[in-house]
Amino acid sequence: MSGNAGMTPGKELAGRVALVTGGARNIGRAIARSLAAGGASVMVNARTSKAMAEETVKMIGSSADLYMADVTNPAQVKALVDATVKRFGRLDVLVNNAAVRHENAFSSISYEEWRSVLATILDGAFLCAQACLPHMAKAGGGTIINIGGLTGHRGATGRAHVIAAKAGLAGMTKALALDLAPQHITVNCVVPGTIESQRGLPGAPERPEGRRSPPPIGRRGEPEEIAAMVRMLCGPDARYITGQAIHVNGGGYMP
Repeated sequence: MSGNAGMTPGKELAGRVALVTGGARNIGRAIARSLAAGGASVMVNARTSKAMAEETVKMIGSSADLYMADVTNPAQVKALVDATVKRFGRLDVLVNNAAVRHENAFSSISYEEWRSVLATILDGAFLCAQACLPHMAKAGGGTIINIGGLTGHRGATGRAHVIAAKAGLAGMTKALALDLAPQHITVNCVVPGTIESQRGLPGAPERPEGRRSPPPIGRRGEPEEIAAMVRMLCGPDARYITGQAIHVNGGGYMP
């Protein structure tokens, strides 16, 4: 997956196959559409939001398909990956976007809630990456993109479980970048800042007024701006980028 000679302009991902978890809406939907615009075939995964996921596939067209699966379930993850390869013939890109956004005071977080959040974000990324690995190796290389979280780097109140999981995802990115480099698989973490997205969904409460101020650039980001970074990292011009946490936040956080 190097060089771009002979490629159709704007189709740098032609012939590639991507799996996007949590692809039903918001950033996940934007990523699926952006990768498809780059020429990739895309398997959209969701756990419960079937109607929204179907709408994502409809927006893309025949180069996309949908597979409902819970990324915390090893058997379902295997079935998801197998279905992707069966449908499109190979697997080159994994985007670990599935997440839950619970907010709760630390003293009120139950163990069940703690485990649910970590399982979706961290266990899900582990299971999907491990299941995709043989197929990427067979293809001669690939790309894994983990969608991180700004609070995993700077902290926040009421999100100890989400922050622990997202911080773990950043660490896993570095570990996998080293482990998988010999197989020509790059692994990076894209960290969104404050993004305009559909709110009022389960596990995604409205932000308090004190967290509504825009970053220095003067506005909140759009899901498509996160998707553009993901697409770039999946393309032929990013094969020397691995093990990085890349912040896309309008200057809201500068590590």
